[in-house]
Amino acid sequence: MNESLSRLLQRRSVPPRWLGEPGPSQQEIETLLRAASRVPDHGKLAPWRFILIQGEGRQRLGEVLASAFQADNPDAGADKVAAERERFANAPLVVAVVSRVVPHVKIPDWEQVLSAGAVCMNLLNAATALGYGASWLSGWAAFDRRVLDALGLKPEERIAGFVHIGTAKETPTDRDRPSLDDIVTRF
Repeated sequence: MNESLSRLLQRRSVPPRWLGEPGPSQQEIETLLRAASRVPDHGKLAPWRFILIQGEGRQRLGEVLASAFQADNPDAGADKVAAERERFANAPLVVAVVSRVVPHVKIPDWEQVLSAGAVCMNLLNAATALGYGASWLSGWAAFDRRVLDALGLKPEERIAGFVHIGTAKETPTDRDRPSLDDIVTRF
């Protein structure tokens, strides 16, 4: 079995709390984004884009989350607000993959959304290939207009996922995967 296939068969998500420094270098980030963008894209519409959240940006986004969470949950304890503030603080790099459907007569919205999902998956696989741990998450922040506005999303744009990338401090045990007998039929 070649190394690429072996890595794909071993890929697993690493929770953001288990990710830390060092993160990808600038050159590695460019490689990650190039690999992520090599997805099926009917019509060459590029119905996605990237927002890099790193360094101080992680804390700024954390303040936005803490404020929004506290506004919606005024009785929340300080520990819960702090957890929201720290949501993006662990991994040295978080890539927000933004899905943006481009109106087109021949290319349905669904294909464009799937292309953004493929970007997230390619990003995970590329991070794994470079030896980093990664996790693709959404959570309430991906759907909250205050957070989306802070990140500069237009009203028609959505977050396909936040991909957290860093060096794994722990390796999670593999979870059970579905048996092919349970998920494969033949026509």
